[in-house]
Amino acid sequence: MDKLKTTRFDVTEFLKDEEMITLFLEEAFATGDPAYIAKALGAVARARNMTKLAAEAGMSRTSLYKVLSGEGRPEFGSIVKIASALGYRVTVTPQVDEAA
Repeated sequence: MDKLKTTRFDVTEFLKDEEMITLFLEEAFATGDPAYIAKALGAVARARNMTKLAAEAGMSRTSLYKVLSGEGRPEFGSIVKIASALGYRVTVTPQVDEAA
């Protein structure tokens, strides 16, 4: 029997333009899961420049990596600062009852 060969999946390879990044972040925020949102922001940060993002967010690289690791529950203020440094605004929209 032949062995199955797999390759490592890296989402950052697909985050090359603003449209893809926006769609990716919209889907992450739609989950409502803070850890998932943090990991998605981390993927976008890696696709761009982590050092530059840390400076723009007013955080150290170490703090930025910790917040974006998806471990624990990141503070809302940190998520807002990181999203802003990436050029996004965290907004509130009414939930739509999809059953109706």
